[in-house]
Amino acid sequence: MVLLAGPSGSGKSSLAARTDLPVLRLDDFYKEGDDPTLPLVPGSTDIDWDSAQSWDADAAVAAIVELCRTGRTHVPVYDIATSSRVDREALHIERTPLFVAEGIFAADIVERCQKLGVLADALCLRGRPTTTFRRRLLRDLREGRKSVPFLLRRGWRLMRAERRIVARQTALGAHPCGKEEALGRLAAAAAGRCRRAPAARGTA
Repeated sequence: MVLLAGPSGSGKSSLAARTDLPVLRLDDFYKEGDDPTLPLVPGSTDIDWDSAQSWDADAAVAAIVELCRTGRTHVPVYDIATSSRVDREALHIERTPLFVAEGIFAADIVERCQKLGVLADALCLRGRPTTTFRRRLLRDLREGRKSVPFLLRRGWRLMRAERRIVARQTALGAHPCGKEEALGRLAAAAAGRCRRAPAARGTA
């Protein structure tokens, strides 16, 4: 399995689709909006959906391990607009030797997946913060993910923090790269030439 991380709006989903490999959407493992453990943006009443504390890492890792061992699992279907899990669906990868697990928190489980022996590679997509801001905002507005004021506040905050986000994910063991290099590494992993990520160097 290849973990595909990167800031929100960096192009993870579109790149994963280009590989023609099965894809596990890690963002579907968000906690629901009424979960009391959800973190807040400091100095604000906004829920911090960009904090890994807003995400169920244990459930995501369990699904990855089950897919690797059995080729199938059940995953939640998450509706970002309502911050809720609206369904569950079966995911089958049949005999495919590799799949992609993509999401903004993918780097947070690099070390766990490596220790479990299911990691082929871990990548962090990076680009220009202004480009990411524009792509993310257009997507979120098109899909009606949250209110416009919330999206603008979040987008501005993430644009300013993007380089720190990439640095953190790199420190957690994801290789920072552009789309073409990422496609090359994914092709290498699909061919059995795994490039395991280095051990995590911290969580700062």
